[in-house]
Amino acid sequence: MQRAVRSKLTVEARGRGRRLAAGTSRTLAARLRRAIVAAGLVGVELSLSLSDDVEMHALNLAYANEDHATDVLSFAQAEGPHVPHAGRRPLGDIVISVEYAARQAKTAGHTLPAELFHLAVHGLVHLLGYDHRDAREERVMFGYETALRRSALTPGPIATISAPSRTRRSL
Repeated sequence: MQRAVRSKLTVEARGRGRRLAAGTSRTLAARLRRAIVAAGLVGVELSLSLSDDVEMHALNLAYANEDHATDVLSFAQAEGPHVPHAGRRPLGDIVISVEYAARQAKTAGHTLPAELFHLAVHGLVHLLGYDHRDAREERVMFGYETALRRSALTPGPIATISAPSRTRRSL
């Protein structure tokens, strides 16, 4: 019997993102790993970069033609040809501005770790092909995110959350 290949999550801090406490990064990675399992993903490679507003502004301008910093960007790897590494398939990259997330956390009245986890799951769901271009897509995507976060944060075994159907994009 062949074992399933475990997913791989790489976390990197760059720029002012390096100021984030190591414990916060470890907790975020552990929670995101649980969200990956809750999404039913097995054998994927995912990169999470914790950065700053300067890098996010440059990335947002280069890839979305938006001339401002943003909280989170996702870059899917499944759209083009790829070579699996050790039996894993590349899912993509999530980049979060820790500075932007800190401002949003303060405005919303919750902690930075909670905001970072919120944004990481949002980025993950984008990598799974969901978007929020209209009210219906937003309801579907945000509902799925909420269910994944809830499952990931519940102690004990991780409940797998069935992916909702999408109307526009497919995997």
